[in-house]
Formats: sequence, structure tokens, C-alpha cells
Amino acid sequence: MTPLQTLINARNVPVPKNFFEHVEHYKALLVKWNKIHNLTGAKTLQQIDDFIVDAITPLTFLPPIRKAMDIGTGAGFPGMILAIGMPETHFTLVEPLAKRASFLQFVKADLGLENVDVKPQRVEQLPAEPYDLITSRAVTDTQMLLKLSEPFCIPGSLLLFYKGEKVYDEIDEKLNYEIIEAENRHYLLIKR
Repeated sequence: MTPLQTLINARNVPVPKNFFEHVEHYKALLVKWNKIHNLTGAKTLQQIDDFIVDAITPLTFLPPIRKAMDIGTGAGFPGMILAIGMPETHFTLVEPLAKRASFLQFVKADLGLENVDVKPQRVEQLPAEPYDLITSRAVTDTQMLLKLSEPFCIPGSLLLFYKGEKVYDEIDEKLNYEIIEAENRHYLLIKR
């Protein structure tokens, strides 16, 4: 068992059978591309594993999702990792930086991920359409994420923002929300 498998199994994250095979391939691509294009701050395999565990942990509490969007996917955290872990969910990965969007497109093609669309633009440039789940990690504060998400929300949409301890300072008490705490991470889950 790999260190990543041990970490994910310790959190009881329900992942599909091919998850670890796909993620190991993703990691190899990320390490290769990151040397040239500087896609992410995660430089070591341990840091990448930590980012993957962080990204996939919400599978322990998310309901089944049909259609999801990740705002500011970067090198794939959390959107690409969630897409690998949720093959029945269609993911739109929004990433305006060309080198990161190109990497995401390459991963999609190389892994044959038919449940992924990569949008190489800012979320504000996308036409409004409804999503069941909108995620974001390390993009901006909660209020701005709420504003950016608005055109894509319908009643019942879930917003999942990956936050640190300052999440408690950013939350509007009028929202229908829950904060799920994990090691080194606070997951802010808002229901519209």
C-alpha cells in the first residue's frame, strides 16, 4: 500500500477502484510539468499527496452530485482530483492561466476522463448555467466566491469552499452552512 492509499484509507474516503492508478499517473504528470511550468507550490511527492488527500476528503460527506464546477482549478486541486474520485459527476474546471489549463487538458486526455471539461478563462466570462456543486480552493475570500458563484446557483446548489481557520471570520451567519473540520483544513459547505 502506498503512503497516499494509507492516508486516504485512514479517512475512510470512498474512492472508485481505478482512483489510485489514475492519481499516481496524475502525480507523475504533475511532477514532470511542474519542473518546467511551475504549476503548483507542491514540489515534493509528500506535498502533492497532502494536496490530494485535502482535495478528496469531501467525498466522506458530499451527497451524489450530477454536475459540478471548480473555480480556479490551478494544477488540479480540488477539481481534477474530485473528478477522478467522482466519475459519475460531470466537472467543469475553470482555470484562466493558459499553462495550467493546458496541463488540465493534457491530464483529461491522457487519463481519458470523459467527465471533465476544461474552460481556459475566468469564471466571470462563462455563460450562466446551473450546477449542483461549486468548489474552490485558495482563490479568494468567501464573499467574493459567493458573488462569483451566483450565476451558477439554483435552489439546492452546494458550494464547497476549501478554507483555513479564518473561515470563521468570513462567514455570514444568515447563510445555510456547515463547517467540516479536518486536519489542516476547514471545508465550508453552503446550501443555496
